[in-house]
Amino acid sequence: MTAVAEPTTGSHDTSQIPAPEGSVTITVKILRFNPELDTEPHWESYDVPALPTDRVLNLLTNIKSYVDGTLSFRRSCAHGICGSDAMQINGINRLACKVLVKDLLAKEGKQTTVTVAPIKGLQTMKDLYVDMEPFFEAFKAVKPYLIAYGNEPTRERIQSQADRERFDDTTKCILCACCTSACPVYWSDGSFFGPASIVNAHRFIFDSRDEGSEERLDILNDAEGVWRCRTTFNCTDACPRGIQITKAIQEVKRALLFRRV
Repeated sequence: MTAVAEPTTGSHDTSQIPAPEGSVTITVKILRFNPELDTEPHWESYDVPALPTDRVLNLLTNIKSYVDGTLSFRRSCAHGICGSDAMQINGINRLACKVLVKDLLAKEGKQTTVTVAPIKGLQTMKDLYVDMEPFFEAFKAVKPYLIAYGNEPTRERIQSQADRERFDDTTKCILCACCTSACPVYWSDGSFFGPASIVNAHRFIFDSRDEGSEERLDILNDAEGVWRCRTTFNCTDACPRGIQITKAIQEVKRALLFRRV
């Protein structure tokens, strides 16, 4: 990931941010938007001291804590598990808590500029956080839970290691929306279910204990379902968990074609 330059319309005094020994100054350009004040998003610039081991989330937290308390973004665990802090970092969907400053530093001692913007395809509510409701509505629509008919069993549902491995990859999804908001089909038409929903459907379609595969396949066979995928691999490249999303989507397509899971 390399540093890129973007136009900026404002800069700030960042002298109050503590500069630890060994730190370097990073120019952080953030796409700001306050619906109560702005008609369009605009770039603002902050020169922030940072250690190579810092994460982008640390830089944003320092800006909010020492410079501008109105800066808005989501965060929770800060360990790449909750998926809250998905955003565009240098134009690429990433989790701010996983991107290290050392991986962004410009070569040959040049000034490093890092751009930070909200993910695409979802309405920006303020600064770096977006309305996630359409994303979660699509997620819920594919019935991402175990469906079993008949009487409740008297003991746990046994599953072999091979059966568990069949859908192991898609259990890793943390619903950060990095994949869905990296999808050009989703940008142009928000009614598309999106990669994350298909991944979570895959997790249960191929679960040997589940009896709702046909229901989910019928849902994904819709005009806004799995067939809208254009196999651009944007989703796989964007996933911070390394899920082979494009592969999972293709497996769902094959299951629809042959009705075999």
